[in-house]
Amino acid sequence: MPIKKIVGLTLFIQLLFCCQKTNDVRLNSYVIPLPQSQILNEGQFKLDGSTTINFPDEFNISGNFLKNFIAKGSVLKNEDNANIEFILDPNIKNSEGYSLEITANKIKIKATSDQGAFYAVQTLRQLMPSDLEKGGANVEPIKIPCQIIEDYPRFKYRGMHLDVGRHMYSVAFIKKYIDALAMLKMNTFHWHLTEDQGWRIEIKTYPKLNEIAAFRNETLIGHYSDQPHQFDGQRYGGYYSQEEVKEIVAYALKRHVTIIPEIEMPGHSQAAISAYPELGCTGRQVDVATKWGVFEHIYCSKEQTFEFLEAVLDEVIALFPSEYIHIGGDEAPKTNWKACSECQKRIRSEGLKDEHELQNYFISRIESYLNSKGRQIIGWDEILEGGLAPNATVMSWRGMNGAIEAAKKKHQVIMTPTSHCYFDYYQSDNENEPLAIGGFLPLEKVYHFNPIPEELNQEESKYVLGAQGNIWTEYMPTDAKVEYMAFPRILAMCEVLWSNEDQKNYSHFVERLENFHERLEALNINYANHLYEVEGHLVSTQDGVFYKLETLTKNKDIRFSTDGTEPTFESSLYDEQIWIDSDTDIRAAVFKKEKKLGATFEQNINFHKAVGQKIKLNVEPHSAYSGSGKNGLINGIVGSDNRYGDKEWLGFWGDDLRITIDFEDDIEVTSIKTRFHNGQGQWIYAPKEIIIEFITEDQVISKLIKINAGESIIANINEEFEKIRAKTIIFKIPNFGIIPEKRQGAGNKAWTFIDEISIN
Repeated sequence: MPIKKIVGLTLFIQLLFCCQKTNDVRLNSYVIPLPQSQILNEGQFKLDGSTTINFPDEFNISGNFLKNFIAKGSVLKNEDNANIEFILDPNIKNSEGYSLEITANKIKIKATSDQGAFYAVQTLRQLMPSDLEKGGANVEPIKIPCQIIEDYPRFKYRGMHLDVGRHMYSVAFIKKYIDALAMLKMNTFHWHLTEDQGWRIEIKTYPKLNEIAAFRNETLIGHYSDQPHQFDGQRYGGYYSQEEVKEIVAYALKRHVTIIPEIEMPGHSQAAISAYPELGCTGRQVDVATKWGVFEHIYCSKEQTFEFLEAVLDEVIALFPSEYIHIGGDEAPKTNWKACSECQKRIRSEGLKDEHELQNYFISRIESYLNSKGRQIIGWDEILEGGLAPNATVMSWRGMNGAIEAAKKKHQVIMTPTSHCYFDYYQSDNENEPLAIGGFLPLEKVYHFNPIPEELNQEESKYVLGAQGNIWTEYMPTDAKVEYMAFPRILAMCEVLWSNEDQKNYSHFVERLENFHERLEALNINYANHLYEVEGHLVSTQDGVFYKLETLTKNKDIRFSTDGTEPTFESSLYDEQIWIDSDTDIRAAVFKKEKKLGATFEQNINFHKAVGQKIKLNVEPHSAYSGSGKNGLINGIVGSDNRYGDKEWLGFWGDDLRITIDFEDDIEVTSIKTRFHNGQGQWIYAPKEIIIEFITEDQVISKLIKINAGESIIANINEEFEKIRAKTIIFKIPNFGIIPEKRQGAGNKAWTFIDEISIN
């Protein structure tokens, strides 16, 4: 077996790693994602100018990656023996698994494939100074703690997505993104290449896709929910040439990352139809979309459309060696199909029941074509509508139900529910967070995601291939914004997908993440740092109500004030709790000695009559939007105006809601305030009316309140009464119903989002 002998790594590396700073070997052994087994031993391996390395040809990618990472192009000499040795070990059964043994004199990397060895290298990389990421130089040796790591992934599919249809990014950034995935042992890059707002891949058979469909006339300014809509008036667009795509694919393969391209169909196709109007149902000229959302112009089911798509897919297949091609299948309004003679003719000729079965026909026909080319399809969970294509893999985004249904039918599943995997959602309650689509997905919630639904038995669970984080880029015009939204949540997701569920520990992850920040900085990655923020919540007990503060990182102090003043090192040191018996303005911050870390936390508490009382709901809030639970509706805290998914809002999908608040004694009510979110672009609608019932021992007083929210993002309820006495107050809140035609999410059930219920 040919062996490459590489010797004399001329190392000039700055000694900046944590163990040299703190003498804490444990810190110097922190790895993300957490290995399956990691045993620390006494001693250290010293890597210096005399260190040598060898690897067989089978490990060419992994061996060269490590050599280049350490040596940064240094002159190498030949020698028979090596201190770092790669060993092909057929006893390691998992093709992505590895063994990493570090002793005082030698490092052994064992794997059964180059991919496994590559992941061993990524682990070893994290055990070395982060300054190496920049090619730092010094004569000091690198000290790596002796240890034995046995490791392999929990899931086969470990992915991240990136939408380049809404906003486009340079080839250099795409490579940087792939580098980050590889470092975190993620093996799949889902590249979302076509959208209503832009076509981003060169197709030579249809040049108008790049001349017309790749450019929009202008772009929406601000949030979709802001009314009236305003635009920047600037032409925007571009596309990746086939040569650039080949370059990126080759780059990814050298990092064991598979790129799965997505060509959306039949929906999200307005850009393509703008270039070739005959592909739509109306035949009319339309523009590339300039705002976000779902559009009615989707591919017609006539033969000309399939000829177009097959030609496009032929060119895509030639560029991407992946087993899978993602064909979308989501958010395809059927309005034009219902009025289209060609589509109705297809329904009759194929003996289909309705437009939903026509979508199944459309997807199944594309699947058959791709199968004939030796490829498989992935589609969003809407491909379940009207029946599932025979061999399709389902990417479940609208919750767990799509995954459960598909797995029970023995179809492979990739989990990416909005509740845990949509990294375009806000990640902090901090009001200074940059603009996002909405929702709320903090780091901890990502970390606690389990891709295996409880409803699946052991056999059915085998159909869950893994999961991925999604980056939809409506509100991410720059590389830096993408990084800010992805990091550090991508680190939590990589551990979800790689590490043993039973070994995961969020506190330990946070400790490792804090250590990892230095590496992100060395890599010039614009990560969001919320580790030094304060989090708080109200707690009701028999003794009264108190407010609890906490921060994620250890060995830090929280200092606070209750009079609205800025916390300083001289402010009160938080100990256990802050008792609340009146309106209170809490401000707090994290300190390390005298230095303030992170932003100031602010919380206004309105101590109204319902705070600390008993509350019941007829239905549980949706798992994706359960906030602080039912008590969050009467904790004296109002939610964010734009973060409908933050911990103060509760979300219910399609349910009529009944909220019951019981008081210890009769109270006198003079006013009730609450509010509903009305972000219709996110399928959220305020109810048309609510009923409030005041109940005492001998009477029930009922009040009907009409709501006309219009286009307002928030529907406020502020009702005053003439001293009604009640021991129980019931709120009956009918769901808005089905979202009407020509609206985002038309035909689906509306969401109801409710905030604090304030009673005085």
